[in-house]
Amino acid sequence: MKLYAHPFSSFCQKALVAFYENAVPYELQMLETGSAASAELSRLWPLQRFPVLEDRGRVIPEATIIIEYLAVRCPGPVPLVPAEPAAAIDVRLMDRFFDNYVMTPQGSIVFDFIRPQGKQDAYGVAQWRALLDKAYRWLDGHMAARTWAAGEAFSMADCAAAPALLYADWTHPIPPALSNLRAYRTRLLKRPSYARALDEARPYRHLFPLGAPTDRD
Repeated sequence: MKLYAHPFSSFCQKALVAFYENAVPYELQMLETGSAASAELSRLWPLQRFPVLEDRGRVIPEATIIIEYLAVRCPGPVPLVPAEPAAAIDVRLMDRFFDNYVMTPQGSIVFDFIRPQGKQDAYGVAQWRALLDKAYRWLDGHMAARTWAAGEAFSMADCAAAPALLYADWTHPIPPALSNLRAYRTRLLKRPSYARALDEARPYRHLFPLGAPTDRD
């Protein structure tokens, strides 16, 4: 399987965690400006968003769908998408929560920062920060009595949560008072699958437009 990705991308990290959790072999097609992999990605997926997985001629875009595909194509000892329907709904709900209410506002704040001078949207950024505040508060309560996002088992929801909370805290710090959420973020950073993805991304921290912290992850 070929994975078109870049290690510093939050959505690519989300997919990589799924590969690492179940030791699924893959060939990384490193996406860099002007690379052959970037040109091939344009052919496979004209929207040019990544990650994209190519497997036996089939093209699978979107990190969530890649994880769902791996659960069917190469199931392993860690069922990232539960077989039990009600449990799977809980996992999918939290997966969407992290993508829509953490990754999306975080990324929107960063993208606004790199807009040309005079094109920034201060009102929009304030709204995105307010949404992150709401998400943080809800997550802090949600995590009060659980280890992982959808219960006691690590799942696709946590694959989404790890990079989302890493970059969100860099962009709009999680308040110290939200101890449950901060503890959950720490657990995610220590999970071996995400720790591996995190280490692979370290050489690219200079790419973070807001400036990556130098004293913490």
